[in-house]
Amino acid sequence: MNKYKSLFECTKIGNVDIKNKFSMAPMGPFGFAGENGAFNQRGAEYYIERAKGNTGLIITGICSVENEIEEIIRPSIPCPTMNPAAFIMSTREMVERIHAYDSKIFLQLTGGFGRTGLPNVIKKAIAPCKIENRWNPSLKHRKLTIQEIQDYIKKFAQAAFIAKSSGFDGVEIHAVHEGYLIDQFTIGLYNNRTDEYGGDIKGRLKFPIDIVKAIKKICGKDFPVSLRYSLKSFVKGIRQGALPGEDFKELGRDTEEGIEAAKILVEAGYDALNVDAGTYDSWYWNHPPMYFDKSGIYLPFAKILKKSVDVPIIAAGRMDDPDIALKAIEEGYCDIVGLGRPLLADPYLPEKIKKDKIKKIRPCLSCHEGCMGRLAKGGALSCAVNPACGREQNYGITPSSTIRKVLIIGGGIAGMEAARVCALRGHEVHLYEKSCKLGGHVIAGGIPSFKKNDHKLLEWYEGELKDLNVNIHTNTKADLNLVKREAADVVIVSTGSKPIDLNLPGAEKNNLLTADEALLNPSKVGSNVVIIGAGLVGSETALWLKQSGKDVTLIESSGEILGGGHNMPFMNYDMLKDLLNYNKVNIMISSLVKEINEEGVVVNTKDGSRSFEANTIISSVGYKSDNTLYYELKDTVDDIYILGDAKNVKNIMYAIWDAYEIARNI
Repeated sequence: MNKYKSLFECTKIGNVDIKNKFSMAPMGPFGFAGENGAFNQRGAEYYIERAKGNTGLIITGICSVENEIEEIIRPSIPCPTMNPAAFIMSTREMVERIHAYDSKIFLQLTGGFGRTGLPNVIKKAIAPCKIENRWNPSLKHRKLTIQEIQDYIKKFAQAAFIAKSSGFDGVEIHAVHEGYLIDQFTIGLYNNRTDEYGGDIKGRLKFPIDIVKAIKKICGKDFPVSLRYSLKSFVKGIRQGALPGEDFKELGRDTEEGIEAAKILVEAGYDALNVDAGTYDSWYWNHPPMYFDKSGIYLPFAKILKKSVDVPIIAAGRMDDPDIALKAIEEGYCDIVGLGRPLLADPYLPEKIKKDKIKKIRPCLSCHEGCMGRLAKGGALSCAVNPACGREQNYGITPSSTIRKVLIIGGGIAGMEAARVCALRGHEVHLYEKSCKLGGHVIAGGIPSFKKNDHKLLEWYEGELKDLNVNIHTNTKADLNLVKREAADVVIVSTGSKPIDLNLPGAEKNNLLTADEALLNPSKVGSNVVIIGAGLVGSETALWLKQSGKDVTLIESSGEILGGGHNMPFMNYDMLKDLLNYNKVNIMISSLVKEINEEGVVVNTKDGSRSFEANTIISSVGYKSDNTLYYELKDTVDDIYILGDAKNVKNIMYAIWDAYEIARNI
């Protein structure tokens, strides 16, 4: 056993033995349920794959306990009580197969969304009291009745009994967590009830207390019940979160109350606490983007709870660094390490740690594009860097019956993924890159410390391509003659994109750089910077430069930065926007740069013409496809494909997904 042996020692929750210290953190199983509320085969294979990868405890994503009081669209997430027989039948085999790998599995049960429900998901708007919807203030939620609360409690007990009958080793209650319905009862900001389910802390906790007591009564005191638990809310106001290190007045649950509540809940019967922080009003705490810039963000909260209660503590929060995980266990921060998105990216992460194959772990980018981003758009749960996630059974890579020579032109993300998949299928692969290094725009994009996992992904690809004996040719620009000389059976063009040139008057009078040039050559960036374009690249560059000590002005021609967040996961948008404001980046919207001069730039704003001093101007207004070579080749090569930015400028996920789809069928 390697230095990580402590991570593979047994642990327990209640009377359930768990073979190691790894658990799969619960993530919404959207796309994994049928019309009758049962898990479908996609869901089963998804969880079984993580058991194969040596995860000791699987905790499923949220499953509704009822679908009448709130009622959400179907199919969406599983619901055991809709059709108990169908649910037991669909899950018993899944549980048996997971047990075959000596893994345990808990079913996570939720009371629903309340004010946090997306308006297009919930059919009936309910909450602890009359309150507006988190996303749409015009949607008003009605107050739940006492009878409805008691009906919920009965449904929790019924759902837990169905889980036990299905062979699950325990359940987790999705309750005092993230500002969902039951958590809304526990926080005074959202609960102004004056009956037994409101008022002081014990009244506000009565709902989750009654739930665990009802479950223990019907399932027995030895049936483990874990609690998903947010120790602190980080809420400055409705729809206003607080950043790490920010001085603010907590309007949600603060740490002191969180400790008191934890003690009350454990005394009521909960057997473990699965800890995090945040609510839907500070959503980036519950779903941490890359901008947190650190692993193990929940460990301080776990350590507090570990000292406060005598039950096992599970801690997730960017815990994919095995050294951080090891420290957390050995220094007593927590008892079990939770892995959420990292297990989407690489379901075999625990097994690779055990076998000391750390460099073989495919890294999670914390981008949310394939998981939460897809869920928000009505898609099924998956992963940006692992296209087979959530469709393991029918979307894997199989050997090709015919070995072909594949020529790939362009060594960016799409080209590397195509090379990897083609090599796994057994083809002879030749990858040509005109520069000295593989990676394309991701090389520059991964320069800020908060984007370091982008560079880890490039390192992973380089290692995989080396192990697969892909023939890599750098410093070689491909052309028609090279293609003819290689005489490949298949040609894939992945030549990327180029920054759009604004051709501004006076550009020669100042230090004008593209975002890529600024990121790759920070010594060329002066102390006073104007960035033209507040899309994702421009905004991330602005934050990075401001954190590096520069004075930064960000100029955007439209009325919103980051496109208003419409084309990126909300938690990423919300945190980046807040960070730009917190770091005092000067932001000018509805403003158009007219010209560049020796002093800086002249800008047309909604209030008239203004000048901004700058000794560096960075242009970041997007990219255009570099597809010239493809159109030169497409009529001369029989089997040819175009991928990545060369086809359509998008993001890392679509570069990988398109490449995977094409390559797995060559």
